[in-house]
Amino acid sequence: MQSRQSREKRGLLARLVGWPWRRAPAPRRPIFDDPEEDERPLSPLYDSVPGDPERLRVHDWPYPGGAPPPPPARKTSRWRWAARGLAAMLFVFTLLAADGTPIARNGAVVDRPVHLADLPPHVYQPFLAVEDRRFYSHWGVDPRGIARAAWSNLTTGRTQGGSTITQQLAKFTFLTPEQSLGRKAREALIAFWLEAWLSKDEILERYLSNAYFGDNTYGLRAASLHYFYRQPEKLKPEQAAMLAGLLQAPSRYAPTRNPGLARERMRTVLQAMVDAGYLTQAQAHAMPTPRLDVRDGSDLPTGTYFADWALPAARKLSDVGYSRETITTTLDARLQAAARRAVERAPLGKAQVALVAMRPNGEVVAMIGGKDYAKSPFNRATQARRQPGSTFKLFVYLTALEDGWSPDDRIDNSPFEEGGYRPRNSGGHYSDSLTLEQAFARSSNVAAVRLMGEVGSDAVIRTARALGVRSPLAEGDPSLALGTSTMTLMELTAAYAGVAGNEFPVVPRAFKADKPGWLDWVWNSHHSLSSSQHKAMERLLRAAVNQGTGRAAMLAVPNFGKTGTSQDNRDALFVGYAGDLVVGVWVGNDDNSPLDGVHGGGLPARIWRDFMRQALGEQVLPARPRSEPTPDPSGPVQPLDVPNLGDIPLGDDSTRLRIEQGGATISTSVDGVPLDLRLDQQGLSLTPGAGASGAPPTPAPAPPGN
Repeated sequence: MQSRQSREKRGLLARLVGWPWRRAPAPRRPIFDDPEEDERPLSPLYDSVPGDPERLRVHDWPYPGGAPPPPPARKTSRWRWAARGLAAMLFVFTLLAADGTPIARNGAVVDRPVHLADLPPHVYQPFLAVEDRRFYSHWGVDPRGIARAAWSNLTTGRTQGGSTITQQLAKFTFLTPEQSLGRKAREALIAFWLEAWLSKDEILERYLSNAYFGDNTYGLRAASLHYFYRQPEKLKPEQAAMLAGLLQAPSRYAPTRNPGLARERMRTVLQAMVDAGYLTQAQAHAMPTPRLDVRDGSDLPTGTYFADWALPAARKLSDVGYSRETITTTLDARLQAAARRAVERAPLGKAQVALVAMRPNGEVVAMIGGKDYAKSPFNRATQARRQPGSTFKLFVYLTALEDGWSPDDRIDNSPFEEGGYRPRNSGGHYSDSLTLEQAFARSSNVAAVRLMGEVGSDAVIRTARALGVRSPLAEGDPSLALGTSTMTLMELTAAYAGVAGNEFPVVPRAFKADKPGWLDWVWNSHHSLSSSQHKAMERLLRAAVNQGTGRAAMLAVPNFGKTGTSQDNRDALFVGYAGDLVVGVWVGNDDNSPLDGVHGGGLPARIWRDFMRQALGEQVLPARPRSEPTPDPSGPVQPLDVPNLGDIPLGDDSTRLRIEQGGATISTSVDGVPLDLRLDQQGLSLTPGAGASGAPPTPAPAPPGN
């Protein structure tokens, strides 16, 4: 029976460290992306997140009702830990596509706790040797270990921690990852508290059962099964040494990702075991590098670009409780398959690709973040910030339309002859002037820079911000008009979605939004264009596809879009919309090296068209006209010539037939050079066309105009 003095000491210590009067709910914080190096995440069995009213923070004390009660008797601790482990294992939710098809399952991987009495000494000795050699002799905080770590940091320059195993248990079980002296002090106090209530073996058991081992795996049992498909009681000495080496930086040393670093770290652990007297030097040298045996026990894909992007939001939705086992997303399985086929059919070579398809309200229905998720899970649709090229001209021209300009107003299209910044048009095509519609369709660089000079770069930035662009934009830089400020493809596509639906800003979402209430319009912060401004902007976007650089993306239904190519062809994009889909496509190299002859009006536009043809299905076919009786002719027969019939696609490439008053024009390109072949009363003529554009001359400081 505890003495009154002992209880008072423990009660005071509990109040000092802010011990919660009730336990935090079992795991609500699975790690979806591995933590950065040397950042050990919180255990999924306890969670303390500032700002969340449902979770208690250990530094919020005193608690109501006076001193918190002491923990229950030790005899129930094993059952309690087993129950929490089971609860953590249940914290696995499944993401569903919109049609109910499972697309991903994710959650913290936690298994049953380990018991020290069942483990061979060679399993836990590596952890003691490398993490806390004086574990069984200190009282939770080791001044000698702290001094040794400080001296090592000073003399070798290598960062070495001085935290004991008890302190580490206190940190990842009860505290946030905050780096401050206050947190370190609470960590030390909690370590003293743990040492007062638990035996050394119990502390070590809890540490091994809850530490993070990388690959979203918590606890020694889960890590043993994940990396070596063995129960921890049957681990070989070299396997245990490798697992012990993971704890310092689980993401960096995970053998599934960095086998070389994992092997080096294992050798460091073995040398620590030699220094601690657990091994001889000869035994350490003879220890082989263990072979991994990683097996996937799930039938569902646990890693897709869309799932990785959606999981943080899914975690917030799952905070309502554990009964929510499945969450339906906005992903359309049919459209995702169409996007994958469009990308796989494209002749990308060594280049990477990204595709985002969303509804005008921001619901993402398809996403491709790269050619191969298994080789590179980096999501180029949501994480890569690249230059948008001439797709940024949307904001320039939209600003001009809001400022009173008309698509028929003219702008100077002659070369810049003065000033320090002299942008050039792609292909060297210039003229005295162009209408705004022509300049946008042909993606004239000099016209865009002059137009931004007329309306002001600040106004263009305000327009981009209103449409949801949050990436930094260069103020006062004339090259901004040509898309030299970087942003993500998701960000850019959402801006075009705002124009498509004429309501912005659009927030990309992986889950359906709640239906607005009848009073939500009072607090609605969305904006829209006037009817005339929206019609004028769509006229420009339509011209870019019908008559300009985006002809390779033309469909049999009205579609709108813009091409973009950054300096030296480092990025190639096409962003546009048709029907109820807004789609952005990017092609480029991860190292930002130039593409070989790829421009926005070429490969990205064709990928976009391939996807849209699959996505829209029969809608791309013109509706069959209704049969109506033909009246008898009355009066003279009228000519059958149809002026301005519009463009007629010829084949699957960018070749178009345009029938106009008095003649016909075939627009095509040869080796990337746009050409117009015209037949009229004057005969046959061949002239340079509006063009898909190639790369600008090397000295040109601005991106090519497409």
